Amino acid sequence: MNRRDLIKGTLAAGAALSLPATVAAQPRAGSARDRVLFDIAKRELDKAGDVIWRKDIVGIADFGVHSSNRRFHFVNLDREEVASYHVSHGTGSDPEHDGWLNHYSNVEGSNATSRGAYVTWEWYVGRYGTSVRLGGLEDTNDNALERYIVMHRADYAEPSHVERWGRLGRSNGCFALGEEQFRVALLNLSGGRLLYADSLGLQDDGRMLSRAEQLRLLQPDEPNAMQRYNPGVF
Repeated sequence: MNRRDLIKGTLAAGAALSLPATVAAQPRAGSARDRVLFDIAKRELDKAGDVIWRKDIVGIADFGVHSSNRRFHFVNLDREEVASYHVSHGTGSDPEHDGWLNHYSNVEGSNATSRGAYVTWEWYVGRYGTSVRLGGLEDTNDNALERYIVMHRADYAEPSHVERWGRLGRSNGCFALGEEQFRVALLNLSGGRLLYADSLGLQDDGRMLSRAEQLRLLQPDEPNAMQRYNPGVF
């Protein structure tokens, strides 16, 4: 049995655990940024095909912008709305702990974020409390299950962490969100939906900037020793 067949079988078992889709967002269907997000969501759904059981809402994590930004976009295709939240990246992707994702990895033990398309499975209670299992659909993230890459809540992913430190803390490669943000994700991205991660560098005007361009727009101050080694790294 190949990976995609395994995913389809697991989705059938996990579908009963999925919850109704509701996203509280201000309608922004006409904005340039959201038109790009809608296009990306539709493109990735087409690529994934029948592996994705529920195609109403797509999660797009844009790791091409600084972690202080709301870069996890919940794209509701049915209602033509977008809601955006904070999300952490992995320590292995940001060893400097400056809030910028520098590289991806699919290697177990790297503690890095993996890029590509995921299918969200059922939620469960584990090390980080209630979490959402993820299945990687590409060769850039197909070790997600073995690496225990999931969506979960974390104190270091709260908006208040950004207010204090100027950036989020880092995960072990998981998609970590604050309490309220994770509750929305649990209701709206579990049970067979698509999550897509890449360095888009997407701006409000719809442009996709390179990391060099992003750095020129938002160059964070060099963190001091206390900031660099603050609690909540994992």
